[in-house]
Amino acid sequence: MTPGWGPVRFLPHQPRIRGQPNFVQDLLLALPVLLFSMVAHEYAHGRAALAQGDHTALALGRLTFNPIKHIDPWLTILLPLMLWFGSGGRLVFGGAKPVPVNPRNYRNYRRGDIIVSSAGIVTNLALVGLCVVLGIALGIVGGAVGHEVRALVLLQRMLFWGIWLNLLLAFFNAIPIPPLDGSHILYHFLPPELGATYRKLSRYGFLILLMLLFFFRDLFFVLLTPAFVLYRAAEALMEPYALGPFPL
Repeated sequence: MTPGWGPVRFLPHQPRIRGQPNFVQDLLLALPVLLFSMVAHEYAHGRAALAQGDHTALALGRLTFNPIKHIDPWLTILLPLMLWFGSGGRLVFGGAKPVPVNPRNYRNYRRGDIIVSSAGIVTNLALVGLCVVLGIALGIVGGAVGHEVRALVLLQRMLFWGIWLNLLLAFFNAIPIPPLDGSHILYHFLPPELGATYRKLSRYGFLILLMLLFFFRDLFFVLLTPAFVLYRAAEALMEPYALGPFPL
């Protein structure tokens, strides 16, 4: 499958911030969450492919949550760190090593490809829901304690990052630009000739994404509008339980 790519950037319209973020602290909180979220995204692709009859990921030892199996030195480590420090924490772009699948092994090619391509997105959205629930639970515990417990504040902030990062991973990968997951889904709803031409764009996909990210940011963030809207909805839901400021 395609890498669990995802951009991370503060919202294009500056949101309200209830406290000054600690740059290094947020880096230490956000990067492990980002790594786990990308690994979960790729694991979901491999697990879904196995359920559809393809054993490729399993045979190659990629059906695991061990991050070492999914790390690409450039995409997963160097590129995100360079962008984070270069932009002062405003921008991160990276990805995990794509889990290999063979669609020819699916019992039903069309259904299998749609399910496998959707699996990573669905997993990231499920993690958003889990982070919301856990974040509220930590807020309730913190409120019951009656005074600030730094460990709870940091754990909850990590969950806030988990909400934001997983929303971005989900909706970024849903963008229908080959080879992102959204393009695999859209392909099956196009006429055959148009679909074949559309898939040929995959060789230029990474270049198109970089152009969108760096030269057409307004359009890029329009495509990510669902992530912004859902983040604000999650923030509003969790506001009464917040032990500290939200990251954005």
